[in-house]
Amino acid sequence: MLEALNSQINAEQYSALLYLSMSAYFNEKGLPGFANWMYIQYQEELSHANKFYNYVVERGGKAEIRAIEQMPTEWNGIIEVFEATLEHEQKVTGMIDSLMDVAVEVSDHATQSFLKWFVDEQVEEEANVMEILDTLKLINGQGNGIFMLDREMRQRVFVDETQAAG
Repeated sequence: MLEALNSQINAEQYSALLYLSMSAYFNEKGLPGFANWMYIQYQEELSHANKFYNYVVERGGKAEIRAIEQMPTEWNGIIEVFEATLEHEQKVTGMIDSLMDVAVEVSDHATQSFLKWFVDEQVEEEANVMEILDTLKLINGQGNGIFMLDREMRQRVFVDETQAAG
């Protein structure tokens, strides 16, 4: 269980840097709202990594911080970025599900309880990305719709939901 949790710390850190890379991409493209949305994703993923780290430490385990592989830095447009985001969130969902499987297999009830928050969070993450992706496809990833969506995405603010979740 400890090995799996440490792997998830690494995965969450990778996720954070992937979204920071996407934020940088959008900043370079002159889309500050999209950059903001991805920067908030970056902050959320860091908070997730910290939540896993603190759980491992609280349970008396040794948290292992590992090297993070290089993430992409270029994409072929906004739709491709959000397709990659959805694909990544689906991968994370699979990883959380696998963690839960291990916790069930070893009868680790505390970790099952801990992971429940992440199971629910992934449903929300995927739904949010799918909604944006559907909108982007509807406007074909261009035109005035991008301008309006970019302005809307500027309004997103970071709320550390991991703190409220305990």
